[in-house]
Amino acid sequence: MKIVALNGLLGYGYSEEALQQAFSEKVDYLGVDAGSTDPGPYYLGSGKSFTDRGAVKRDLLLALPKALEHKAPFIIGTAGGAGSQEHVAWLKEILLEIAREQKLSFKLGTVLSDVSTEYVLTKFDSGNIIDMSSEFPASRQSIEESSRIVSQIGIAPIIELLKKKVDVILCGRACDTAIYAAPCIYEGYSEGLAFHMAKIMECGAMCSEPVAAADVMQAYMYDAYFELRPANPLRRCTVDRVAAHTLYEQSNPYLIFEPDGVCDLTNSKFEQVDERTVRVTGSEFKEAEEKTLKLEGVKCSGFRTICPATIFDPDTIKNIDTITKTVTDFVKENTKNTLPEDSYSVNFKISGGAESSMGIIMDIVGKTQEIADTVCALVRSRMLHCDYEGRKSTAGNLAFPFSPSDIHVGPVYEFSVFHLAKVDSLLETAKITVEEVF
Repeated sequence: MKIVALNGLLGYGYSEEALQQAFSEKVDYLGVDAGSTDPGPYYLGSGKSFTDRGAVKRDLLLALPKALEHKAPFIIGTAGGAGSQEHVAWLKEILLEIAREQKLSFKLGTVLSDVSTEYVLTKFDSGNIIDMSSEFPASRQSIEESSRIVSQIGIAPIIELLKKKVDVILCGRACDTAIYAAPCIYEGYSEGLAFHMAKIMECGAMCSEPVAAADVMQAYMYDAYFELRPANPLRRCTVDRVAAHTLYEQSNPYLIFEPDGVCDLTNSKFEQVDERTVRVTGSEFKEAEEKTLKLEGVKCSGFRTICPATIFDPDTIKNIDTITKTVTDFVKENTKNTLPEDSYSVNFKISGGAESSMGIIMDIVGKTQEIADTVCALVRSRMLHCDYEGRKSTAGNLAFPFSPSDIHVGPVYEFSVFHLAKVDSLLETAKITVEEVF
């Protein structure tokens, strides 16, 4: 069986020639990951995608007709960047837009994986929430404060939709590996090989030379092994690259943890078949005794205003710690009768620090945007003219690369839930629908 990864993330782009090459022979399944928590909690909280709509549409515009023409089910994971129902709706509208423009018809399966605070509280009260870190324990308060929570589904909901013979599968928050492992396991291939292959495939051509998340990767599944080869003839898979990407985002070099169980790589072997192809054997799967799904929830913790600046004076750079403390104390003193101390925070993001130049971002988060704006104005003005021992200049300490200098970032979100939930079924949080698109 042949399965193709469009690229490492929908909207990153890929070579059109590579896609043509991939479909020059039979393709059984096409997949692409469309999201990640890497950009932080903002996108889940805001309901916005961190990928550009135009770039996402371009990637789909080329691939969707190809998949339909070749009758290769197209599986899209973590729609819209964060995978909530808002993100799924955003990506679904792009698919429908392309269908109208290209006069395409297909059977669409959708998996929503949002969960309610009540669902999570029930899990918490029954002792079925597992902390992933001792530094971030679950609490009723953090759950209740969450504005949006999603569960990260595994292969089970995707397999349910494959059974329904859909043409396109659009997933909410999903494990990256599920996109590629699900069709292989559905077709009866080894779970160990399927999960290992999927772990490498999820980032597109990142397991090739030259490295690129923005290109097409191919996997060939057999009973006792799988092979990887980039579709773009300019790239090649090597043992080093494939083995290295096996370790990607893994805390243990031999174990890949999934909702369904653990992929054990202790006996895995990597072999260079030809100049561009690597074969992998020996990967095994051990089913989990206890099924869990990861939960991701966010809350709004304030509003941000920033002011980026640069410093080119050596004496100012040497005294930066004194200056930032003076500025912080000044703001505290000047707002003591107007703003509660817990209504804002002041942080300085400093980069560089060589004798000749330094970059600094004044980062203010307030309970309201107005508070953030007020405090940022105080910080910026005091920092600009702050005195220090040995200062000769009477001009400003800072250079501002932008005008206006103060930039309104808007709502700030933080993770309020980032834990595992024990579940009776790995379909427990999945809301599956099927519809015909004409």
